[in-house]
Amino acid sequence: MASDITMYVLEGCPYCEAVTDRLEEAGIDYEREEVPALHSGRDEVKRVSGQRAVPVLIDESHGVTMAESENILEYVERTLA
Repeated sequence: MASDITMYVLEGCPYCEAVTDRLEEAGIDYEREEVPALHSGRDEVKRVSGQRAVPVLIDESHGVTMAESENILEYVERTLA
């Protein structure tokens, strides 16, 4: 079964790791999409979020797409955990 949550992350990104660690601690299933290190290779992230920075969370069940790790962590605590 596919998850409603998709996380666009970069391997080794501390902001991405903070968010994925929190999702895992809360037992929230999510799809992990690794992005290229070069911003110019992040066309899919740009298409779904309007920008190329990560992390980006997409919650299809709530119709939410958001960036910025602090915002995502707050959303996880308030809505998902």
